[in-house]
Amino acid sequence: MTELLAECPLIVSLMLGVLAIGLLYGWLQTGKKPLAAAGLLVALCVPAAWAISENWVTDRERIEMVIHQLAIAVESNDHDTALAIIADEATQRQAAAELPQWIFSEAKVGSIRSIDITNDMDPAQADVDMTVKVQVSSKRGGMQNIRVPRRLLLTFEKRGDNDSIYGGWVVIRYRHLPIVGNADGYTTTPIPTSL
Repeated sequence: MTELLAECPLIVSLMLGVLAIGLLYGWLQTGKKPLAAAGLLVALCVPAAWAISENWVTDRERIEMVIHQLAIAVESNDHDTALAIIADEATQRQAAAELPQWIFSEAKVGSIRSIDITNDMDPAQADVDMTVKVQVSSKRGGMQNIRVPRRLLLTFEKRGDNDSIYGGWVVIRYRHLPIVGNADGYTTTPIPTSL
């Protein structure tokens, strides 16, 4: 319910609006003033729902912020910023070996298919399945400004400061592969996280 309030204010507002209209209609039919008061009170909750939604940042929204920040860093070929969001040393080395091979002229988040947060683990983890669109050139020559859609699987872990802009969410594993089909020559093999 909290995610519905924080992430879907339109649905909550529609439900509250229907309830308010129902209460006000009941007042018009019966003349009972408590129904009118309840209807007006519920109607006043609609802007409150929007205010709560604007100010309440959920873990899912924080993870989306990290994803978009990563895309900006990759697109601007700012490897240090991209690597700083990766907390696992082995995964960071994997990315540090892979990123410098390419010159990115575009890195856009396509669609985020799912963000599955597991809060019952300590620390909490989230698995993200998404698509990205990149335009890359190989530093070794050969490929120049090739547009490539990829499927990206990320594993996040919640570490550190909950009050930071990303709420402590960092990448601990990643894997990219073709949008459909089996692994290709560019597919990464995920490295187990260090214990």
